[in-house]
Amino acid sequence: MVTLKRILVATDFDEAADVALEYGRELARTFRSSLDVLHVVDNVVARGLAGEGFMAAYPELQHEVEQAAEKRLAERISDEDRLLLNAKPVIRMSSSPALAIVEYAQAAGVDLIVMGTHGRGAMAHLLMGSVAERVVRMAPCPVLTLKHPEHEFIRPDALVAVDKA
Repeated sequence: MVTLKRILVATDFDEAADVALEYGRELARTFRSSLDVLHVVDNVVARGLAGEGFMAAYPELQHEVEQAAEKRLAERISDEDRLLLNAKPVIRMSSSPALAIVEYAQAAGVDLIVMGTHGRGAMAHLLMGSVAERVVRMAPCPVLTLKHPEHEFIRPDALVAVDKA
């Protein structure tokens, strides 16, 4: 029997991540699981140390990046998510999103990671790599990846009722 007590949705706020959040919500409802929604913000200070730049502005910039991410994350989690799914927004700072996702999943005891994937072509994948692929390889639990546009499995309840009639 599959038991999912804690589901993690990793988001970068793109369309595929929004689809992943819908799947995560539905899975959390179905399995009566809690839902963590994680966004990894870039570590601006670490990036700045690697190149030319004015260091005094980096902490301010980092704070602004984190505040913007918190706002976007809060917009995606509804009051219903908070009440029924015990949904909580999580922000982590890292230069490696995949590693941050895996470390959070391990520390939090996550049973399933749900995330979108861009489905880039071979050349883009070769040059940039894939966060989703790295998470799949390193994750301490199963990972459900969703490509947008996807085959739609989630249907509104009204359509399910009409379909069964």
